[in-house]
Amino acid sequence: MAAAPTVATLTTDRLILRPWRDGDLAPFAALNADPAVMEHFPAPLTRAQSDAVAARVRDFMTEHGFGWWAVEIPAEAPFIGFIGLWRPAFEAPFTPCVEVGWRIAKAYWGRGYATEGARAALRFGFEHLGLAEIVSFTAVPNARSQAVMRRLGMTHDPADDFDHPRVPEGHPLRRHVLYRLNGETWEKAL
Repeated sequence: MAAAPTVATLTTDRLILRPWRDGDLAPFAALNADPAVMEHFPAPLTRAQSDAVAARVRDFMTEHGFGWWAVEIPAEAPFIGFIGLWRPAFEAPFTPCVEVGWRIAKAYWGRGYATEGARAALRFGFEHLGLAEIVSFTAVPNARSQAVMRRLGMTHDPADDFDHPRVPEGHPLRRHVLYRLNGETWEKAL
């Protein structure tokens, strides 16, 4: 039986993307309970739901060596959210795939952390994992995340937009936009 991969830690000029710690659970639950942070999700999460998400993330990272890394700002904040790579478990025309995603506490919005951390995650995906493409998606009204996707050099084709299978029919957040970035485009942008 092969050993589980080591979970990578990524660093940027201002951030550390690292494996999760038990001390991250309370601030993660607070983030997931914040209506502003969860505006583009069907509902905020309870503490039990948040802890279950964190457990799935930790298990995924242990199995794959990457995932939604916990994000800290050295000497300022030990946990501000997550940024990283994930394999969605639902079926859609673009799956299987790897997505880049983020969820940051509102107090840290508007500082470029999502873009900075996502660039590090993309670099890891293309350069270390050898991925051919990485996608990102969000509910149509989520203009802030779409702006991050564009800053990352991702492109949007309206023909790729989809109804998220885990959002109930008729829900205003069911329709999602899909952005893509391929490794060749990434290399040219460096």
